[in-house]
Parts: sequence; structure tokens; C-alpha cells
Amino acid sequence: MKRGIALVVLTILFAWQMASSYAIQRFPKPEFESGYITPETLVPNPRAEILEVMDVVVLLLALSVVTWAVLKRRSRNLVFWISVFSLAYFGFYREGCVCSIGAIQNVTLAMFSGSYIIPWTVLVFFMAPLVFTLAFGRTFCAGVCPFGAFQDLISWRPRKIGPQLNAVLGVIPYIYLALAVLYAATKTDFIICRYDPFVGIFRFDATFGMFLFAGILLLSGVFIARPYCRFLCPYGVLLNWISRFSRYHMTITPSVCIQCRLCEDSCPYEVIEKPVTVKNPETRQSIVRKFILIILMIPFFMLLGGWTGSQIHESLAMVNGKVRMANELLHPQKYQGEPESIEMAAFRTSGKPATEIYSEASRIIRQFYIGGWILGGFIGLTIGGLFAGRLTTKYRTDFEPNRGSCFSCNRCVDYCPIKS
Repeated sequence: MKRGIALVVLTILFAWQMASSYAIQRFPKPEFESGYITPETLVPNPRAEILEVMDVVVLLLALSVVTWAVLKRRSRNLVFWISVFSLAYFGFYREGCVCSIGAIQNVTLAMFSGSYIIPWTVLVFFMAPLVFTLAFGRTFCAGVCPFGAFQDLISWRPRKIGPQLNAVLGVIPYIYLALAVLYAATKTDFIICRYDPFVGIFRFDATFGMFLFAGILLLSGVFIARPYCRFLCPYGVLLNWISRFSRYHMTITPSVCIQCRLCEDSCPYEVIEKPVTVKNPETRQSIVRKFILIILMIPFFMLLGGWTGSQIHESLAMVNGKVRMANELLHPQKYQGEPESIEMAAFRTSGKPATEIYSEASRIIRQFYIGGWILGGFIGLTIGGLFAGRLTTKYRTDFEPNRGSCFSCNRCVDYCPIKS
């Protein structure tokens, strides 16, 4: 019943967004007999500061309420309705912006560019979920993030895909995060915003390709719970790291676990860890061998990844407009028959010497070479850490949520027969 009501609300919001988009196209600008020409709007008018303050207040209130619902009230229903509100407000009303996920790029650019001043609202949207996660776990994912709320709403028949496939696909967000940081640090592009599958739906202005991508993602979300959150979201990587050190975290049962396994069956994200007791403890020699293997394996993967990243740095740099322009000037035969880009046309009319753009492109390629080593090393560290986790054994007596991967959605709490 609650899912049906939420879908009705979602449908109304989506129809309203479509109607708004159609209305903009339906009524053209007026033509004045006096010959007056309406000037083109190059930069949208900034929102009133009071509305920006309201966004921050709503974010902090939503984080506080959903944290209370997860840890104190232990209510899945309340988390669900907060998700619906977040989808309506941060999704369709605010059109997915300001976005905590995309704020990664703003923070990175502010760190590497002295000329860029990050808006205070963007900084709050980036930092507030991290602070709450450090204290209370991933309650932001539970009911505040509109992307997660959208997927949670359509997850009708979730199926488990197994730990092996989960682990392999789980590396993709680390690669996405590394690329997003690299492109933002080099002032190349904000790829998280460019390839965001949900903002185009919230605004109803995405390209056909992005609408298709979003449709495939949402369709798969019916059977694979939160595919974007689990296998794409770069902000989820940061939340995963921080949540491991959270002071408080959602627990499946408020008291003694009776080993009924209902929580394990109810979790579509496969983040409930089973009890592991000490029946046949490892020998000291086995533990030492694993430790030596880990300390040798991780540096090897980091060096291999760094070297691989350095070898493809020129391909990565081709996304940068200045590098692409320099390549077009050096090899014009490769671009014959293609329409001239706006950047190239502007450069030709500027009268600047080609050596200037070559020098700038060379500097950027050098940045990508260094960034390629760092990016590859980071991915190698991620893969090495994944293998290291497989080699180590963590002993526990009860069924427990994985602190890093758990979305604190409270699904398992509803299934637990121990209520007090």
C-alpha cells in the first residue's frame, strides 16, 4: 500500500516536470513590432540566498530525522517515507542540485585551483553526510539521497547476485571516483555531472543516450537493488570508508541474536555478515604466510596499476579540450570531414600562435601522466585490499551488518523477531 501511494506521488511529480518542460517549449518568446530583440540569457540568475539556506536546513533536518528513525525508532516505514520526501524535494523540486555526489568535483577543483571558490552550500552538502556517517553510519544513503530513494522505490523484486560478482562490480565506483578526481583536478570536466543518469530525469532534459542509460539502470533496479549506489556511486566510496569507523551504527537486533537468519534473507544488498566462530583456529605459520603475502601483494598491485595508468595517460588527456585542440592542429588529416568545434573556431579567430596551445597541452599531459600513476596506484590498492580481505578471517558470534557497505535502510530490522 505504501509503495503504491509513493508511486502515485512520484507519477504526479514526474508529470508535473514534463508539463513544465513542455510549457517552456509550447510558448515561444514574444516578437515586438518595435524591433526589440530579447537578449539571450547566458548565465542563469542565482537563487535567493534564503532558498540556499532552506536547502541546507532541509538537508540537516532530513539527516537528523532519518538517523533518529534508524537508530532510535528502528522503523523501516519511517525511513521509507523520508525517502519519498527526499525524492520529492531534492530530486524533482531541486532537480538533483545541489548534489552531494557531484560536490566531489567542486571540492577537488577548489583544492587544486586557487582561482575557484567553492560555494558554501556545496561544501555543506559534501561535508554534512560525511560527518553524520562518521557518527551514525550511512543514514544519508538510507533516506536522504534522492538517487538512492528513487532506486529503493522501484526495487520490487530484488534478487541476490552472489559475493563474487558483488566484489568485482564493487571495484567500479573506485575507478569512477579516481577518474572524477583526476578530471576535476586538471580542470578538464565534471564527469559525474555529465553522466548523471538521474538529474536528466528530474529535469526532463537529458539526451537520448542518458535517458536510455537511466532507463536501463532503473529497469535493472527492479531486480538488482540499488545498482547505482552499489556499483557506480563515487560518493559511496567515501561513505563506505568513513562508516567503518562510525561511533554508532544500525544493529539488526536490539538485544541477543537468536540466529534465525531472517535478516540475511531480507537484505537485498547482501551485506549481512554471518557468524564465524573459532572451530579450527589457524596456525601461527598460516597467519604469518598470509601476512607476508598481503604485504607483498598490495605494493605489487599498486605498482602494476600505476604503470598501467601512466601508459594510458595520453588517452585520458584527450578528453581535455586544449589537448584535443592541439592534437587537431598537429594532425589535421585525422579530423577531415568532421565539423569544426567551437573551441577551434574561437582559437583560429583569436590570432594566437599555435605554440601557445601546444605549450598548454604539454603541461596538461604532464599532469595526466602524474595523475595516471596516482589513479592506477589507487585502483591497484583497491584491488589488493579486496584480495587481502579475502585472505583474512574476522570472527563474530552474531549476524551483523557490514559497517562499510550497509545502507542503514532498516529492512532487516523489520524481519528480526526480537523487537526489544
